[in-house]
Amino acid sequence: MNIKVVCPHCLEVNSVEQKVSYFTEHCKVCDASLLESKPLNVNLAILDYFIATSELPVIVDFWAPWCGPCVTMAPHFETAALAMPLQAQFLKVNNDDAQTQNSNIIIVNIPAVLVFKDGKEIDRFTGARSSKQIIKWVQQYV
Repeated sequence: MNIKVVCPHCLEVNSVEQKVSYFTEHCKVCDASLLESKPLNVNLAILDYFIATSELPVIVDFWAPWCGPCVTMAPHFETAALAMPLQAQFLKVNNDDAQTQNSNIIIVNIPAVLVFKDGKEIDRFTGARSSKQIIKWVQQYV
């Protein structure tokens, strides 16, 4: 079975064979590795594109540079993302920037991590978590 995956480098949609693990997988357009799963910093328009297009769960960290727990959790979020290539797509949205844009996503507390699947938000948590906790949480949606 193939799944649609958004390339984090060129944002083109790729059809990728779904596997338990991958040795290599490259974008059909830009040839960059789809296994480079470091969280991508995006605005709300690109976030909407991932939510609407990717068939992988889209995991989004809403954060702010002045938020202590956000800064503390950032390396844990990155570690979780790097541990789960082609299982989920990890994104980061600076909540200060997002508040100036029109959005139907309501964020009250940060850090807030949301999971989107099939175009809809299906769960979220707030507050800092370790990479192990994030991975365990995401695995239930993979």
